[in-house]
Amino acid sequence: MGMNKRKAVYVPFAQTVPLKYTIDRKACLYFQAIDKGKKGKCKACEKFCENDAINFDQTATTVDLNVGSIILAPGFQAFDPSKWDTYQYTNFKNVVTSMDFERILAATGPTEGHLVRPSDKEQPKSIAWFQCVGSRDINRCDNAYCSSVCCMYAVKEAMIAMEHAHDPLEASIFFMDMRTYGKDFEKYYNRAKDDMGMRFIRCRVHSVIENEDKSLKVCYVDEQGNIQNEDYDMVVLSVGLESSASAIELGNKMGIELDKYNFAKTSDLTPVATSKPGIYVAGCFQGPKDIPYSVMEASAAAAAAARDLASARGQLQKIKEFPPERDVSGEETRMGVFVCNCGINIGAVVDVHEVAEYAKTLPNVTYVQENLFSCSQDAQDQLAEMIREHNLNRVVVAACSPRTHEPLFQETMSNAGINKHLFEMANIRDQDSWVHSADHDAATQKAKDLVAMGVAKANLRVALQPIEVPCTKSSMVLGGGPAGMTAALNIADQGFKVYLVEKKDVLGGHGRKLRKAFSGEPVKPYLDDLIKRVNDHENIEVHLGAEPKMVSGFVGNFHTDLTTGASFDHGTVIVAVGADSTKVKEYLYGENPNVMKWWDLDKKIEEDPDSIKQAKCAVAIHCVGSREPDRPYCSKICCAHAIESAIDLKELNPDLDVYMLYRDIRTYGRLEELYQKARSMGILFVRYDPDNKPKVEEVGGKLQVTVTDHVLGRPIVMSPDFITLYTAIAPKGTEELANMLKVTLNQEKFFLEAHMKLRPVEFSTDGMFVCGIAHYPKPLDECIAQAQAAASRAVTVLSKDKVVIEPIVAGFVDKEACRGCGLCVALCPYGAIDIEETPEGRKAKLISASCKGCGICAATCYRHAISINAFNDTQIEAQMHAFLNK
Repeated sequence: MGMNKRKAVYVPFAQTVPLKYTIDRKACLYFQAIDKGKKGKCKACEKFCENDAINFDQTATTVDLNVGSIILAPGFQAFDPSKWDTYQYTNFKNVVTSMDFERILAATGPTEGHLVRPSDKEQPKSIAWFQCVGSRDINRCDNAYCSSVCCMYAVKEAMIAMEHAHDPLEASIFFMDMRTYGKDFEKYYNRAKDDMGMRFIRCRVHSVIENEDKSLKVCYVDEQGNIQNEDYDMVVLSVGLESSASAIELGNKMGIELDKYNFAKTSDLTPVATSKPGIYVAGCFQGPKDIPYSVMEASAAAAAAARDLASARGQLQKIKEFPPERDVSGEETRMGVFVCNCGINIGAVVDVHEVAEYAKTLPNVTYVQENLFSCSQDAQDQLAEMIREHNLNRVVVAACSPRTHEPLFQETMSNAGINKHLFEMANIRDQDSWVHSADHDAATQKAKDLVAMGVAKANLRVALQPIEVPCTKSSMVLGGGPAGMTAALNIADQGFKVYLVEKKDVLGGHGRKLRKAFSGEPVKPYLDDLIKRVNDHENIEVHLGAEPKMVSGFVGNFHTDLTTGASFDHGTVIVAVGADSTKVKEYLYGENPNVMKWWDLDKKIEEDPDSIKQAKCAVAIHCVGSREPDRPYCSKICCAHAIESAIDLKELNPDLDVYMLYRDIRTYGRLEELYQKARSMGILFVRYDPDNKPKVEEVGGKLQVTVTDHVLGRPIVMSPDFITLYTAIAPKGTEELANMLKVTLNQEKFFLEAHMKLRPVEFSTDGMFVCGIAHYPKPLDECIAQAQAAASRAVTVLSKDKVVIEPIVAGFVDKEACRGCGLCVALCPYGAIDIEETPEGRKAKLISASCKGCGICAATCYRHAISINAFNDTQIEAQMHAFLNK
């Protein structure tokens, strides 16, 4: 065995992390013989392994499974740039792929997270990223599509590299179009560019030359047409995504249809269904996409499969059983503290060893351990083992965010037979290393303070038991557009009652404005069928011209009163209320009838094609109201919609001059084919600068547009018959609804999901979900998939007879201290407190199932009569003393 090849183990943790090894086939005598076609004889490692962890005699086995549905999610492979000689990936050591660079940055990688260049293991002073390597290219490969994720991961890699470099690092990204089209992506891009000084150079690099010192000369032509040569210590190739040979083989075995790029072929109207009924697809096998969309699409595929299998639900259900819970109430407190490096996220800033040594001095701490990744399965198993071995009855983990990882550690507590509420988490990543990366000493001291506060609180933690309440097996869906109706139908098809609430007098929403999906499929027949199925469904009750007047209750037990006077109980809520295009006060909109919005052009194409056939020139202006200081986001669908409409104009009138005035063309994924088709048809694309926007005026009774061409560097003038403005999509009326539902919005007033990657369709408020453009602008196929995902998550609640509610709620009222003033009742946003008459007078009464543990009642009670479980006054005061008395 290659005993020097340790996997995922960093030297300082050798005594606390189980060593794991990989086999070096070249050094192993057994595999040397196998690779030469001979029988392997040496099995010394197998003989000496005390735990029987090695077995050379294992053989492949075939397992037969009887299933009612299949979901394909085999992932992708990164494009291999070794076939290109342009960028010398195979010849120059300091030219690496983005995947290679990820490994360099990773604590478990070959350099243990230290940013060094491969040739001399020295920190680079400058790094260049080349975009679209293996994407948007039909000359050197056949991947004409955009890989969707490369722009954002390049910015992320560059930002991480700049943050973790010991010396100043110059990061440059060479790109064609910066496609930061997702939710909050544009803000990330602006931060990199404006706050961190990252360079963004618009060009396709011609060639790379290696200098004598192994640095790299990058040769390119800038936007002014000048030849430039710049030296960089490293070059990172942002490689695209493609289907692997094994994924293609799997698709062929399943008998599903693949597209010309070997991704699973789907319809925009049924985005997770393959060509074979009962087989669904999720993730990058359907097409290139990022993690949030992959996770969301996985839930969508699960929803489609669950609908097929609804009649068999629960037949093969397995319930996880935990060991009996140990009663520690009479035991002496024995605290375990586990301090995490989180790879380099914490360890590169905080002196974790110093924090761990400090934790040993804290009251009742009997065991301390450092981990590389506390959330890994190995670390979880060892945590449970250490609890048992050292008889621990309280645990503090100093790591990342409780919002994402606390449930994982709590489950490990349960696996070890300890009540999960005897666990406390100190967030030394989000609240420390990430915000104090420039001051390592201060970050280390703050980490000590956070651990001390966590230990102080954990010493006062007590076991809590969950609250179980019955579940109302019905759902309310707000919004009767394509997303809302899709969600309603999926839930109803699985046998649950749905109340579909639409504020307008008809169903359809913005779907009524769409002529076709980006795939070319007509929307009207699909929408008509959707509406008919909703109206005819026995499990769906439609409320038109209605809005929620009041929503009360909690997960599994909500109650809603509508403005129409109707009311009903339901277990979950799905928000699919859509959004609207913004109002325009520029480019003569509203002053000249030939200046229109994009929906108006669609209507013109549909109803008045003769006027288009007679026109000579048409202009489209992109990003009207988007990517502006007051709206710093991309509306995502405008580029593709504009190009689709431009193609329609050209097909109606091939002699029509069509100009697209744009900032970046963001036709991500297979939408890139629309962009290619438009250019081949002679549609002209003119890029403008936001500081020098197109000028629209009337001259002699006719429209005139003046814009500075980025190639010519001089103004050009057009005289269009009509102008189309591609305006921003913005939420409308979400604040009132968010307050009613007790859910959150982002800065732009779109509904905010609980976690972008881990919970992309869930609100932080349990039992509530979001889909469609109320969440963020997106095309029809993504709205449909997200609606299916929201339905899938809602059904996980509705399929249970009881709902388990965490006991972090107002748990106690001191009847002697309570005066019955009713202040807590008036302030509670969840209606979780009432006043009852008792022999001692008026007293506050808690409704624990409705409580969300916000703490408003406890904070405002001047008599300190109410306490919150796990956040009582004594615990908080102990944390304050631990900090102030350090």
